[in-house]
Amino acid sequence: MTEFLIGMVVTLILMGALWLWLKAKKKKPAKDIRIFSSIEQLKAIGQLSVYKVLTKEIVTETDHTWGEFGNRYLSWVLSGKKMAMIFEFEIDFRYNLQSPKFEIIEKGESAYSVNMPPCDYEVHIRDIRFYDEQGTKLLPWLLPDLLNGFISGGFSEEDKNKLVDAAKRHAEKQALELINNIQSEVQKSAKSTLESISRAFGATDLEFRFFNQTPTEVEVEVSEKIAS
Repeated sequence: MTEFLIGMVVTLILMGALWLWLKAKKKKPAKDIRIFSSIEQLKAIGQLSVYKVLTKEIVTETDHTWGEFGNRYLSWVLSGKKMAMIFEFEIDFRYNLQSPKFEIIEKGESAYSVNMPPCDYEVHIRDIRFYDEQGTKLLPWLLPDLLNGFISGGFSEEDKNKLVDAAKRHAEKQALELINNIQSEVQKSAKSTLESISRAFGATDLEFRFFNQTPTEVEVEVSEKIAS
């Protein structure tokens, strides 16, 4: 009986000690708890798309950006056939967060300076269609009966490729104008996006430095229905 009582006392003492230890641990100040998470994890995101522009242009007459070939044939279609061309393309603005130019510099507790890399641009021609003013209807790109009638020997694959290249040159000029005009909006979107992500990593004070750039050329891709 005596041994039983001694065992009970020892057990109660151990339980009391354990309770006091757990209570003291819970009262430990939150500032002493370290969460091993860093804003450096942003670099694992890779390509960050921050802004997209989808634009439609109505072409009623060609300019020098269409080149000699485009100007020659499109001018005939637009004036002789009384057509208007609906030119649709999009620009995707992206930052490569795996670029060596993307730097994150710690300035203090939860404070960072972020050096952004140059912005990458993807320009994509989505669609080109003609609007028949007389029939008041939209026509698809490069209808055979639209073009074969005025080119001796028909409209060859080489001719079509030249005309598509002319469209790409025109899209390049239009895209460069848009890109240079909305730089501040793109940077504002990138800043807002990264601030939201960074808060999850515990960063509350962020300073952004953007790479000053004035692009002079962009690469333009075309959709399969135009190229095929």
